[in-house]
Amino acid sequence: MPSFDIVSKVDIQEVDNAVNQAIKEMSQRYDFRGSKSEIKWEKKEDITIIADDDYKLKSVTEILNTKLAKRGVSLKALEYGKAEDAAGGLKRQVIKILQGIPQDKAKEISKCIKELKLKVETHIQGDQLRVSGKKIDDLQAVITALKEKDMDVNLQCVNMRP
Repeated sequence: MPSFDIVSKVDIQEVDNAVNQAIKEMSQRYDFRGSKSEIKWEKKEDITIIADDDYKLKSVTEILNTKLAKRGVSLKALEYGKAEDAAGGLKRQVIKILQGIPQDKAKEISKCIKELKLKVETHIQGDQLRVSGKKIDDLQAVITALKEKDMDVNLQCVNMRP
C-alpha cells in the first residue's frame, strides 16, 4: 500500500552555519562595536542571544532570522523564549529549535486529513505521522492540501513509497 511520512525536522548543520554567519556579521557591523552582544550555540538544541538592551536584542534576532531563512531553515521550527534580564544589565533570550511534531498538532493534522474525505489512513507514530492509501493520487492530494494549509509547524513530506 502506498504511503508517506509527515515529519518536522531541522537540519542542525544549516542552523550551525546560520549562527556562524550571524556571529561574523555582528563582528563586522559598526553598531555592535564595543557591545557585549553575542550568540551562544552550545547544546545544539537552543540558541542563546545576549545583548546590551532590547533594541540590540531585536537587531541580533533579526540578523539570525535572516541568516536562518537564507539557509533554508523554517522560522516555524523556532520557539522564542521571553526576553529576560541577565547579569550586568544585559538582556537574554533563548530560542529553542523544535524537532518533531507535538501530539496535539499531530491530532490536528490527522483531523484535517480526514476532513478531505479521501480514502487514506493516518497513523501517529511518535513525533511523526504516516499517511497510507490505495491510490497515489489521494496521497498527492493530501500533500497538496497540507502545503496550502498553514499548521504553524514546519512540515515535510518524506519517504513516499509506491
